[in-house]
Amino acid sequence: MQFFHVWEWTRFKKWGLIIVAALFCAVFLYVEKETVFSVFSTDKGPRALTSAENNEKELSLTFNISWGKEEVHPILDTLKEYETTATFFVSGEWAENHPKIVDRIVEDGHELGMLGYRYKSYIQQDINQVKKDLLYAKEVFRKLGYEDVPLLRTPNGHFNKEVLTLADQLQFQVIQWSVNPHDWENPGVDHIVDYVMKETKEGDIILLHASDSVKQTNQALETILPGLKNKGLQFVSVSELIAKTDAKSAPIE
Repeated sequence: MQFFHVWEWTRFKKWGLIIVAALFCAVFLYVEKETVFSVFSTDKGPRALTSAENNEKELSLTFNISWGKEEVHPILDTLKEYETTATFFVSGEWAENHPKIVDRIVEDGHELGMLGYRYKSYIQQDINQVKKDLLYAKEVFRKLGYEDVPLLRTPNGHFNKEVLTLADQLQFQVIQWSVNPHDWENPGVDHIVDYVMKETKEGDIILLHASDSVKQTNQALETILPGLKNKGLQFVSVSELIAKTDAKSAPIE
């Protein structure tokens, strides 16, 4: 009888350990799935996000701002009118010069991302200079009251393996795009609208601009926003888009 109890206890401990291990694995996998940062770290190294697999018909609208203050306000007004959430990527230098606009972006319910400090291509700079630029931008946002700004869009969308590795080390998440109508070139309102409406699907990240160079973007939004919503698509922030979906990454050229 004593041997029987010892064997039963040993078997119980064995199965108990298996159950605990299984629970640990389940929790680990769940956390990995829900953690945004894991999206960008792959077996081939860090990647830049371009779009996401999404079964909920969600997509993200993003804006870059590196100079000017005139066009951003009407764009924010239009987003508010159509109850649309967006993610704004702004340079640290611009944020430093326009802190009240940064505050309005956040107060209006939009997400904040960064374009580094100075809007200058990272692949045309020494990697140590890129690091200084990123750290200085991070400090600028901290001083403005925004300590947690992990989303990074590299200036001009330029990056290489070295830049992505550095961004990963500094805990930035590099965000690209999958739909780009080149609105900064002012190709015509109809062109911007037609391109976005034709090319956009669930999971996409749309790139637009809110610097003073754009003269047709806001008018195009008045058609794009209700148009995409009528197709059953829902606008969410970039963080929301990637937190619950499988992300697609950009290859390093």
